[in-house]
Amino acid sequence: MFNFNGELLDDNTSFLNENNRGIHLGDAVFEELRVLNGDIIFLEDHYLRLMSSMRILRMEIPMYFTMEFMEQEILKSISENGLKEAKHIKFTVFRNSQNNFSISDHSISYLITGKTLTNPFFILNEGAYEVELFKDFYKNSSMLSNLDTNNKILNVVGAVYAQENDYQDCLLLNEKKQVIESLNGNLFVVKGNQIKTAPVSDGCVHGILRKKLIDLVSKLNDFDVLEESISPFELQKADELFLVNNIEGIVSVTKYRKKDFVNTTAKNLIGKLNAAARMSLS
Repeated sequence: MFNFNGELLDDNTSFLNENNRGIHLGDAVFEELRVLNGDIIFLEDHYLRLMSSMRILRMEIPMYFTMEFMEQEILKSISENGLKEAKHIKFTVFRNSQNNFSISDHSISYLITGKTLTNPFFILNEGAYEVELFKDFYKNSSMLSNLDTNNKILNVVGAVYAQENDYQDCLLLNEKKQVIESLNGNLFVVKGNQIKTAPVSDGCVHGILRKKLIDLVSKLNDFDVLEESISPFELQKADELFLVNNIEGIVSVTKYRKKDFVNTTAKNLIGKLNAAARMSLS
C-alpha cells in the first residue's frame, strides 16, 4: 500500500498520467526516512531539507505542508501492524505541470512509499566492500548537486560499471576531479585523528546522516572533523574510509585498489549515531 496525495492505494495501482514531470523531466525531489515504532528518526531535519530543496527548485509549497502534516501522511501510509516494524520511507514531491519546460502550474503532488527494514537502528556494514573511482562522468559542483532529485542517471550508470567490474560501490568525482561521495552515500576519510568529508560546495549530496555525523565528531575530543576537498591521492594514504546513508547507516570500505582498510573509527561512531537517533525520538 502507498500514499498518493493523501489517498491510500494498493500496490501496483495505476495513478500517474503520461505527462508526469517526475518521469519525463526528473522534476521531483525526495527524502528517505526511517520510521521506528511509529516515530520518524530525524524528522525535523528531513522536513527542513525537503522544504529547502523545494524552494531551490521553485516548487509551490502549500500552506498545509507543515512538519506535522508530513509526519501524519507518513504514518498514515503504514498499516497499524506496520507501525511495529522498522520502515524505510521514501517521500517524493513532483510538480503538476505538463511535461515541457514551460511551467504553467507550480503546484505539487506527493508520493509516499515504504519498505520494511531488517534492522530498526543504524548498523555498521563490515562485509567486503571494495570501491573504485568512477571517471566516465563527473558531477558538477553546484547547489542542484546537493539535492536528492529523480535525476540519478549518473548513479545508475556508475552502479552498472561497479557491477561489471565486481566492485561494491564507486566513488564520484566533480568537474575539478575531487572525490565528493559514493554512489550510495557520503564519504568520510580518516587519517590519524582527522576525519574529513567533502564540503557541499564541492557538489556532494547534503545528507542528513552526513550532517549528524559531523555534529557528533565535532563534539569528540579524539578527532578533528574537516569539511575540505578530497583528492584521489589521499584515499590510499588514509587509515580508514567509510560511507554513510540513511538506510544502511555506516558502511566501512574494506579495499580501494591495493589498500586494505580498518574500521576502528566507524565502530566507535555507530553507537553514538544510534544514540542521537534515539534522542530525536524523545
